[in-house]
Amino acid sequence: MVSTDALMAFAVFADHLNFTRAAEVLHISQPALHVKVSKLAATVGRPLYRRAGRTLTLTAEGEAVARFARDLDKRMSVFLDEVRATERVRPLTLAAGEGAYLYLLGDVIRTFRPLQLINRDSTRMLTAVRTGRADLGVGVLEAVPDDVTAVLLASYPQTLMLPATHPLAEHPELTVRDLDGLPLVLPPANRPHRKTVERALRSAEVDWTLAIEAEGWPLTLHFVALGVGLSIVNGCVHPPAGFTSRTITDLPRIPYYAVHLPSRTDDVRLVGLLAAVRASVGGS
Repeated sequence: MVSTDALMAFAVFADHLNFTRAAEVLHISQPALHVKVSKLAATVGRPLYRRAGRTLTLTAEGEAVARFARDLDKRMSVFLDEVRATERVRPLTLAAGEGAYLYLLGDVIRTFRPLQLINRDSTRMLTAVRTGRADLGVGVLEAVPDDVTAVLLASYPQTLMLPATHPLAEHPELTVRDLDGLPLVLPPANRPHRKTVERALRSAEVDWTLAIEAEGWPLTLHFVALGVGLSIVNGCVHPPAGFTSRTITDLPRIPYYAVHLPSRTDDVRLVGLLAAVRASVGGS
C-alpha cells in the first residue's frame, strides 16, 4: 500500500531535491524524510532519485511518482470543494528563469490571473513540468525532450553588451574575432551559455580574459555597468542607460520554448496561459 503521507512528502522533496530544505518545509527531521522516501521507493520497486556528488536528480520513476502525488492532491482539493459546496479557482503555475520574467513575460504577469510564479533554470523548469509542480514552463532548450510538448516562442541572437562610447559600438554587427583582447563577464563554468561562448572563442583562436563570473543577467549587467568587463547576453536583454548591444553574427541564436505535459494539450485554462505567454513574448 502506498502511503499518501509519503507521496506528499516526496512531492515536496522533488521540488527542492534537497533533503534538508524539504524536511524544513515539511517540519519533520531529515532522517524521518529519508525513511519516508526510502519506504516509498521500496513500495514502488524502483529508485526515485540519483545522486552525483552532492547533486540529486529524479529518475523517470521519481518524476512519475511526484506527478501522481500532485495530481492526487489536486483531486482531493477538488473533491473537498465539492463536498463543502465551495468554488475555488486554482492558480496555474508558471516556471521560468529570472531573465525570462524580466525581459519576456511582463505582460502575462500583469494580465493573467490567477497565476503563481516559480523561478527555475531550464533544467529545473523541465523537472517542475514533468513532476506536475508547474503547469507551464518557459526556458531555453538546446534539445527538445520527446516526453513533453514544446512550443517555440522566439529565438534571439547573442549580443555583446558594451558602453555606447566603446569603439566596437561603431560596428552594426560583430563576430567572435572582434572579442579578441576583451575582458568578459561570463556565467560560471558549468553553465551552458558559458560553454557555448568558450567553445566559440577557442574555435576562433581569440585571446580573451575572464573579468568575473556572474550568475543571472541582472548581476551580469551590474558588473558591466561598473566597468568590470563586457558581456555576451541573449538578444532579449535590454541594455542599461548609457550602454548598447551588438549582435555577434557567428554565435548560435538562443531559442525560448514554452513546455507542458502532452496530457494537458486540451486543458482550456492552460491553453489560455500559453496564448498569453506567446502574446507576451511576441510583444517584447
